[in-house]
Amino acid sequence: MAVSVITEHHVNFYDTDAMAVVHHANYIRWFETGRVEYLRKYGITLGEMMEDGYVFPITEVRAKYVSPGRFDDVVQIETTAKALTRAKMAFSYRVFNKKTGVLMVTGFTQNVFTHSDTGKITRLPEKYYRKLQQAMAEEQQALAAAEEKD
Repeated sequence: MAVSVITEHHVNFYDTDAMAVVHHANYIRWFETGRVEYLRKYGITLGEMMEDGYVFPITEVRAKYVSPGRFDDVVQIETTAKALTRAKMAFSYRVFNKKTGVLMVTGFTQNVFTHSDTGKITRLPEKYYRKLQQAMAEEQQALAAAEEKD
């Protein structure tokens, strides 16, 4: 059982800047890729949430750049849920170069559950909240098991 969700991305030429390294803004996009895959792993799609009238905007984002990525690298985006209430959810991220294992960036986002009609923060319905609670419980169990092995 994994503690986090791993998503791969092949760095495209357009992901890089004039210095031939990944442009810093792309890591924020990759956080979103990881977050969407995290939700999908646990049976939630943003499309279904939007059909039900819920959106999931970011209210806070942070990134710490450690090592540059380059064209043609394959990166792994590690996404872990850090906090959950009925009104918001927080995630942490680590992006690695798959080939070398070098950490490239760490990050954090906080999202709020918002009703698409009103734009106001709302409580997430049980249909989604239960799945996210289960995901976090599985992560905590996996983390505890990994710590016992150490």
